[in-house]
Amino acid sequence: MKKVVSMGLHICDIHGRPVTSIPEGQSLSILEETKISVAGTAAGTSVDMAKLGLEVYAMGATGDDTMGDLMRDTMQSYNINTLGLIRKTGVQTSTSILLIRPNGERPALHVPGANSLYTIDDVNFPILAKTDFLHFGGTGLLPGIDGEPSRKILEFAKRHSVVTTFDLIAMPNEALLSLIEPCLEFVDYFMPGLEEAEMICGLRNREEIHKFFLNRGAAHTVFKNGSDGSYIGWLDDGQLQEIHIPALQTRVVDSTGCGDSYCAGFIKALSLEKSLPACGKIGSICGALVISGLGSDTGIIDWPQVERIMDDITRIPHN
Repeated sequence: MKKVVSMGLHICDIHGRPVTSIPEGQSLSILEETKISVAGTAAGTSVDMAKLGLEVYAMGATGDDTMGDLMRDTMQSYNINTLGLIRKTGVQTSTSILLIRPNGERPALHVPGANSLYTIDDVNFPILAKTDFLHFGGTGLLPGIDGEPSRKILEFAKRHSVVTTFDLIAMPNEALLSLIEPCLEFVDYFMPGLEEAEMICGLRNREEIHKFFLNRGAAHTVFKNGSDGSYIGWLDDGQLQEIHIPALQTRVVDSTGCGDSYCAGFIKALSLEKSLPACGKIGSICGALVISGLGSDTGIIDWPQVERIMDDITRIPHN
């Protein structure tokens, strides 16, 4: 079984659906469904990877509160190793309240909490040195390790022959590129949403966006783009090569965690030495499963489930 360290944002999400408006004053609005789930570009991916049969080590921070206990208990129920999940005293676990619209969109109310206090001194480097993959998620919302500390962590991983994947939640921030750029030479798969990549580099042409990050050191770019699918890029003798993976058609309930589940499926496929098109298709399957239910931990059951779906779609074209 391949080992994966998933490092970065650990968030408890509180979901409610469907939300069409916020009640005035202290009036009441009736919802069909609510849920609390373990989420974030590290923790959400951890849960999905564990379901897919990977040996997962969580690295990040929670507060010393009920939400932190809930996160640990939930992750441990999926056999995720939480020894690297640091408990910060006197601070709240990062939490988001997600108001899920009928079309699956999810405006968020967010408390950064303990994620802001995670530092390079909290990283369990001996475990990282012995893992197969590092999934690094959350740059821009991790002030304790953003920038140079992140570069050092990723460089350490590459020195120990660890395959690195990199995702984030891009927020408007003029300094975001300066935080990401030094890391790219140590990133095997740079995996933001396409809109996030556009925000970071300021470009709009997809081919130019691929080249922007590839020319700065990333070995591959993997841009997730919702219903348009995903795009995997790399350079061959300086020439851009690109694969388009169509999205699977499915019922849309809640788009929370779809990108995280795509990353989880992609990493699982990498661990099995699948081709890049297969990695993208498996990522798409996982995203489609998660979007069909409420919460980032919904939809995916286990790896045999994903394999069965993959067998059914082997004729999906890519270009």
